[in-house]
Amino acid sequence: MSAVRVALVGGLISFRGLFGWLHPAIFVPTLIVPPIFQVLFFAYLGRAAKLESDTFYVVGNSIQLAALPGLFAISHAINGERKSQTLASLLASPANRVALFLGRSLPVMAIGLTVSLVSFAFGTLLLDVEFSARSLPSLMFVMVAAAFSCTALGLAHAAVGLRVREMAVFSNLVFAVLLVFCGVNIPLADLPGWMSAVAQGLPVTHAVEAGREVVAGGSLDSVAGLLAAELGIGVAYLLLGLALLRHFESVARHHATIELV
Repeated sequence: MSAVRVALVGGLISFRGLFGWLHPAIFVPTLIVPPIFQVLFFAYLGRAAKLESDTFYVVGNSIQLAALPGLFAISHAINGERKSQTLASLLASPANRVALFLGRSLPVMAIGLTVSLVSFAFGTLLLDVEFSARSLPSLMFVMVAAAFSCTALGLAHAAVGLRVREMAVFSNLVFAVLLVFCGVNIPLADLPGWMSAVAQGLPVTHAVEAGREVVAGGSLDSVAGLLAAELGIGVAYLLLGLALLRHFESVARHHATIELV
């Protein structure tokens, strides 16, 4: 039970403290407005080029936007401890390491789901998107899978922050890779073969495909294979992230660089 308490209570308190999110309104300029404009930008770009429908871009981008908090927030949730010079005390505690880091991941998953839902809602209201309300619960399940896999990737990405001083550029690069490679705005069939092959091992790819099938009227059972692939990729990145955090902690202890900023 102590590990669960560390993950749930400790993770939430430390996450809130690092970000200073004392009021929900602080979310708006960072995690609500930019995602909406991303959806609108690619939808209107697709209209101008007479390519895919608005639904194609709204679903793809709203699901991919789970990577925004998944990469940036989880990176700051871990590396913010380093910059605040509290990481050494955290690692010196007897608390379970998995509980410590997973506790910081749970709020990120919730935020990722919120960003995806809000982006989809505004895209639906502002653009020519048609879908059955009965597909919304299935779509939410797909977004949860995407939020999980993106947060898991973010954990592996954040581990690198124990060895480097600046993560913002790297975070933007990884976000761009997901945007370009994963069939968000260009069908996978239209991408070069090597890009499509790489996309199969990245978060978002299978969730975007599943989301489009669900919005088109498919059932959750019909996309079970895609969801299993998305969750499997998430588990793989989660294990990689925990392993990297353990490795880089050991390296940082050896070189006395835990709090080097």
